[in-house]
Amino acid sequence: MYARSTTLTADPQRMDDGIRMVRDEIMPAVQGMPGCLGLSMLADRASGRAIVTTSWDSAESMAATTERTQDMRERVRDSMGGRDMSVDEWEVAAMHRLHTPGDDACARVTWTRGDPAVMERMLDGFRMSMIPEIEEDPGFCSLSLMVDRNMGRGSLTVVWKDRRAMDESRAGVAERRERFTGQTGMEVLDVAEFELAIHHLRVPEMA
Repeated sequence: MYARSTTLTADPQRMDDGIRMVRDEIMPAVQGMPGCLGLSMLADRASGRAIVTTSWDSAESMAATTERTQDMRERVRDSMGGRDMSVDEWEVAAMHRLHTPGDDACARVTWTRGDPAVMERMLDGFRMSMIPEIEEDPGFCSLSLMVDRNMGRGSLTVVWKDRRAMDESRAGVAERRERFTGQTGMEVLDVAEFELAIHHLRVPEMA
């Protein structure tokens, strides 16, 4: 499974406009493309940062839509008064769901970088030790881990039932993150928290 994520900084006052466009126009169009599994959108109304991710059944399906989705990305950016748009393509290395997120769900995203040569060992450790720990956290709904094996980069998204659950998890998650990155030699590039505005990624369980 593969995913393409588009990150942009929007006008916070126009965030709802962008969410409506992605939900009502972009998502139906993308889901009609061969190989598309679904779409999700994360939004930070305070900073204006937003991430739209589409999932695909193969690298070939994702690559075949590169040009067709470029116009859609630009339309979303313009509708949100956006800037600083970037696009990343990933392999979905893990997907685990315990509960279906509701309308109040929030997500924390952690971006990392490490030695590509030890990527497989890092993934094995994550699946065996980290996933069982994470699913014990109160309010946990789901997680997805996406990687770029060539660059040694990773993007972990953990979804919580609501803002309170995510807030209460923060200290424990920080300790766990420090322990795991210390064991694997991973560098944390960024951590950000979002509202889960659209949750239809539809990647099968891959824990």
